[in-house]
This record gives sequence, structure tokens and C-alpha cells, in this order.
Amino acid sequence: MGNKSAQKAARASGRKQVRNISARSKVKTDLAKAEKLISGGDAKAKDAAAKAISTYDKAAGKKIMHANNAARHKSRLMKKLNKPAAPAKASKSEKAD
Repeated sequence: MGNKSAQKAARASGRKQVRNISARSKVKTDLAKAEKLISGGDAKAKDAAAKAISTYDKAAGKKIMHANNAARHKSRLMKKLNKPAAPAKASKSEKAD
């Protein structure tokens, strides 16, 4: 391996990698929970979305993910949350009447 500064940088990089993996995993978990509640129409979906957004903000603040990447995911999550529930489609027999 290279000189001492390169060795130190490699050790630091390894420590950061371990820390970032757990943080990224938390972001993905919170997002999955929120999307599941949103698709299920659960009343707790708003709270779960707020938690996921907070997790994205923390990850972006710690430079674990790019700020624009976090903003894009938060925007998509809010779009899903605010999307009105689709009305039930009429069956073919109801249209014939």
C-alpha cells in the first residue's frame, strides 16, 4: 500500500462506509414503510411520510446522499401521499345500462 496518509485515508474511508451503509438502510426502510402505508390508504401514512422525509434530510445533511437526490425522492413521496384516491372503475355491465 502507499504512504502513511493513504493508509490513514483508507482506514477512515472504511469507517465512513460502515456508518453510511446503516444510514442508507434506514432511509430505504423508512421510505418502504411510508410507501406501504400510502398504498394501503392507512391513516398513519402522513406520519410515516414525515419520518421518511426527516430521514432523507438527515442523510443529505450528513452528505450520505446528494441533496438533490434526497429532494427528488421526497418530492416523489409527497406526490404519492397527496394523490387523490382513484375512484372505483365501473364494470362493463354497469356501462351497458
